[in-house]
Amino acid sequence: MKKIMLIGYGAMAQAVVERLPEGVNVGWVVAHERHHRAINARFGDGVALSHPQQCGATPDLVLECASQQAVREYGCAVLARGWRLAVISTGALADAALQADLRREAARHGGRLVVLSGAVAGMDGLASAREGGLDSVTYQSCKSPASWRGSPAEQLINLDTVSEASVFFEGSAREAAQMFPANANVAATVALMGIGMDQTRVQLKVDPHTRRNTHVIHASGGFGEFHIELCGTPLASNPKTSTLAALSAVQACRHLLNQDYAW
Repeated sequence: MKKIMLIGYGAMAQAVVERLPEGVNVGWVVAHERHHRAINARFGDGVALSHPQQCGATPDLVLECASQQAVREYGCAVLARGWRLAVISTGALADAALQADLRREAARHGGRLVVLSGAVAGMDGLASAREGGLDSVTYQSCKSPASWRGSPAEQLINLDTVSEASVFFEGSAREAAQMFPANANVAATVALMGIGMDQTRVQLKVDPHTRRNTHVIHASGGFGEFHIELCGTPLASNPKTSTLAALSAVQACRHLLNQDYAW
């Protein structure tokens, strides 16, 4: 039986728990104290933690399903224990200093930082294309007004009156990931797998006529050219979160069971 540690107990984490493959159990959940009673009631006493350092055992995987802030708060502590940390809030790595700290701790202590594919597909192909040299990578995200509420988009465009698909941000992946921490982690993932945070160009759109999150990636280079478009369904419990992102975390747990698959 494999035991994982979850960081976070919001909509994404609970979607992952509901879909965990047989043979993988939740051993620990790092979450705000207001969630501890519910966590212990669901999984058993002692499962809820306030910090990864309170865990006296070794998880087979630490799965971050919380936020960029959680990566900043706990990432180095997890890797300093020599554990494997899978990150869904990849926008945290737009902070170059944090990314360097995480890599240093992993190298020093034998930990491993895994970037999950999240809400998009084709990241293996993009990483392969990078080996031959990439000339350009662009990423476009289009979501409903509900998906952008509570973000800086509210200051850039009127989400209540927008009547057609409209661009409200254009910039680099680093700028997008830092400005929209709950909405633009995909921009960071594409950048990490491709041409880099500052070279990857990003366009963010709102469309009042859609209920899906559309991601479009275009890459060109020595390998040739590809265009990927994915229309994902957000979680019913949180329109800012992609169902596919939660499923990528579930797949990370499934990898623990397959000893013949390199990961």
